[in-house]
Amino acid sequence: MRTNVLDLTNKIVLITGASRGIGRETALQMSDAGALLALNYNRSAADMHSLVKEIGDERCIAVRADIGDPVETESMIDAVIRRFGRVDVLVNNAAVFDLNRFEGDDYDAWQRGWQRTFEVNVFGAANAAYLAMRSMRAHGGGKIINVASRAAFRGETEFADYGASKAALVNLTRSIARACARDNIIASCVAPGFIETEMAHAELAAHREEILRQIPLQRVGTPADVAGAILFLASPQGDYLNGVTIDINGGSWFH
Repeated sequence: MRTNVLDLTNKIVLITGASRGIGRETALQMSDAGALLALNYNRSAADMHSLVKEIGDERCIAVRADIGDPVETESMIDAVIRRFGRVDVLVNNAAVFDLNRFEGDDYDAWQRGWQRTFEVNVFGAANAAYLAMRSMRAHGGGKIINVASRAAFRGETEFADYGASKAALVNLTRSIARACARDNIIASCVAPGFIETEMAHAELAAHREEILRQIPLQRVGTPADVAGAILFLASPQGDYLNGVTIDINGGSWFH
């Protein structure tokens, strides 16, 4: 009998930024596939409490950490290993986004934007991967799945720091894929376009019609659209997809 090829039964999955949006939906889909979950959040304690209650605390734990803080990131990984003994899959989903225009007149704000964006979106993801891979090597391998963005490829005019951070995440994925395959560690990436999330709410509210005109499918994506691809990459079906980036943008951008 053929088994469910998207089965993640008893796989230990750590999802950063899991309290809302793409992270939350990914947690729900992976729970349905049988995974045991470590769910990271920073400020959204109420949302995380609700998610843990929905999944069941016998199958998941919540771990608070600011992914932009290397000490807190290490404590997060340590907490997951204390509870579950290992990390099989890391989903680097935590990210920050804000407008940071070239023509702004506040140099300090410009620098703060770049610093914080890279602290979370790049350095945090790299640190979490580095620490999780120590466990993966000791247990025969694992998977790193990074959540990038269409912005990694497009060249953004109003949030270049975000686009640059996501481009770095794509390159980090490829570097892990080449360097760590010998340890049976597989790295992959998804690059969503606009998705109906809280992070994208302001941009969608201001520019929805313009954004829809860019998308041949004529709809904004949902967290489920992205979570399904992440689940596929985490499953045995994604075992040979090393170093890839999957675009999830309705056809709005090609590269």
